[in-house]
Amino acid sequence: MISINRHPSACFFVFFLLLALTFGIRADNVISLVPQTWQMLDYLGTDYAGAVDKGTVINDPEFAEMREFSAAVRTQIDALPEHADKASLLTQADSLTTLVENKADAAEVALQAHQLADALLTAYPIPTSPATAPDLARGATLYQSHCASCHGVKGDGDGPAAVGLDPPVIAFTDVERADQRSPLSLFQTISQGVGGTSMISYSEQLSEVDRWALAYYAGTLAYTDDIKRGQALWQRDIGARAHISNLDELSRTRADQISAVLGKDQAHALIGYLRAQPDALEQALTGIALARGRMAASVDAYRAGNSKEAIQLARSAYLDGIEPVELQLSATDSALRARIELGMGTFRSGLSKDIGIDSIAKQAAELDELLVSAQKLTSSAGNATTTFFGAFTILVREGLEALLIIVALLAFLDKAGKRETLRYVHAGWIAALVAGGGTWAVAHYLIDISGASRELTEGLSALFAALILLAVGLWMHQKSTGDRWQAYLKEKMSNALNKKSAWFLFALTFISVYREVFETILFYATLWQEDQKIWLLGGIGAAVLVLALIAWGLLRTSRRLPISTFFAASSVLIAVLAVALTGKGVSALQKAGWIEVSLAPVPHIDLLGVFPTWQTSLSQLAVIALLVIGYFYNKRKATLA
Repeated sequence: MISINRHPSACFFVFFLLLALTFGIRADNVISLVPQTWQMLDYLGTDYAGAVDKGTVINDPEFAEMREFSAAVRTQIDALPEHADKASLLTQADSLTTLVENKADAAEVALQAHQLADALLTAYPIPTSPATAPDLARGATLYQSHCASCHGVKGDGDGPAAVGLDPPVIAFTDVERADQRSPLSLFQTISQGVGGTSMISYSEQLSEVDRWALAYYAGTLAYTDDIKRGQALWQRDIGARAHISNLDELSRTRADQISAVLGKDQAHALIGYLRAQPDALEQALTGIALARGRMAASVDAYRAGNSKEAIQLARSAYLDGIEPVELQLSATDSALRARIELGMGTFRSGLSKDIGIDSIAKQAAELDELLVSAQKLTSSAGNATTTFFGAFTILVREGLEALLIIVALLAFLDKAGKRETLRYVHAGWIAALVAGGGTWAVAHYLIDISGASRELTEGLSALFAALILLAVGLWMHQKSTGDRWQAYLKEKMSNALNKKSAWFLFALTFISVYREVFETILFYATLWQEDQKIWLLGGIGAAVLVLALIAWGLLRTSRRLPISTFFAASSVLIAVLAVALTGKGVSALQKAGWIEVSLAPVPHIDLLGVFPTWQTSLSQLAVIALLVIGYFYNKRKATLA
């Protein structure tokens, strides 16, 4: 199982950050508890085999520690801030505790521990790699001065200070153990130490850069004989290169993760070479090439019987390969981009349903033909015209939805004579722009927001906004029937807006605008190049001008409409937006792998959020049904009144 993105799923990191800023939830627990919990899981996965063998305890103190760790993992996860995946994490922690208590097979415990560790970082992401490739020469020097006295000059665990230590010192040259450890494992151990052993924390003595250098060097000691073979493999085998494409993946990858697909010898060689020469990642596959490589690796994993690995590789092919160049593809051939997205979704669903290797291989071959065409297009993209129109198109497209919602709210408040409440709407969109700037800073300086995190944030925020718009649309339609709007404005508007609805207006505006800002910023990040900067800014400026003219025209038109007509028109507009956002939200969750993809005989209309899948179509039909029911209910109520 390999990490599918730079900080995988980072499921909702940015969303969680915004909630923390808005509601006062602190991230202290994440910063302190997640590394500790992850380290305990890593040790459980690695050291359990030394405590239990074939259902029998072979080391009582070690088994007691395994039980203590599994219980502590559950307690610490429970202490983390609330998250959509927290319940699942607790369930997995309970399963791990049960396995340990029942003295389960070591392989089963290791698998459960590592899966929970990966899921933990998905839900509560922390930095898991150095900012730049570590200096192995520096790491070697640090090893001799800080580690050799116990672990031995060559890492055999035979240093003079190791005599009599209990538990005994770890030998870094133990290949079986090394296969289960990653540079991140070693970094966390160096940073936090290991309680009850002679291994102290070096977080105060060594800088983070030095600790990463030391971790990477120690991680090479079991693979010194494989480095030259690994270099040859990396240079000639694109399939092998598809498994690791960046420093974060290298920092988190264990040899046993990729040995099932590559084979043990090749996995050893590849890991040994890349840990010793992390600068080689400059030659890693990117963009469409990465997508093609990971699709091929997905087929190999499926053929080897590892369906879970195959699904993760297929998901990564889209999120890490296609999504970063999605805007370029849209600007040059949007139909091809849509076919690739749909094809990849169908391929992932086929893997989940276990449709057989022949069908999977056929789908992969068809997709590869599309990817070859896309590779040719993106390799010639990046000129001034593409950058300008790409920047212009994305801002107009993403900004228009948010603008329509803002204009409807502003016009409504103006019609109602509640101009003092306008500040809540303005505060909402201004706060969303500020939060968008914060998102860019987080993505640029703290973490690299993963493709899965982007899709999850976009998808769930779109569905939330659609739900709110559905309620608002039905409410506005109710006020447009008969003379109900007059009674409402005279009797209830003052209290409703002053006491209950002002912050609701702020929240609706914030969510609607932030969703579009979030996606726009991440698209612009892929277009930002020094030689294209002026064209990017020119496209943004032109789009802002167009949106300003549209806003002026809409507000001017709304002032001339009778208020009942305005309510009716606004309810229709908001209903259409609710349907469109529902389709886009479900589609984003499909890309993130949360929802399956089943083809449907429906045209693809991106502007309206219409996609040719049963999941998006049925969700939109459900919203339309609710709107129709609400329409007739309002009509009937107005007739009886």
